Amino acid sequence: MTTHPGDWPVTQPVDLDLVEAYSTDEIEQRQRYNAQRARIEITLNSVRADLEEQPSPACVRAAARRWHDAITAMTDDVTAALLRNSA
Repeated sequence: MTTHPGDWPVTQPVDLDLVEAYSTDEIEQRQRYNAQRARIEITLNSVRADLEEQPSPACVRAAARRWHDAITAMTDDVTAALLRNSA
């Protein structure tokens, strides 16, 4: 049986005594990575849920275009703010 991260019940628990072998920097780096990965997964799953609620393929495509346009607009806003703050 193949297991994946997050499967329940846990068949191979992490030995917490080994955590002491990692430096604080390594732990913080891993936590930042996990937080970023979780944010991406939550966001993509939300988009997918919205797309799956659409009644037809045409509606799915229209919703995807709305998501794309919203992300592009946010990208432009954040880029402009970063440029203003760096000047």
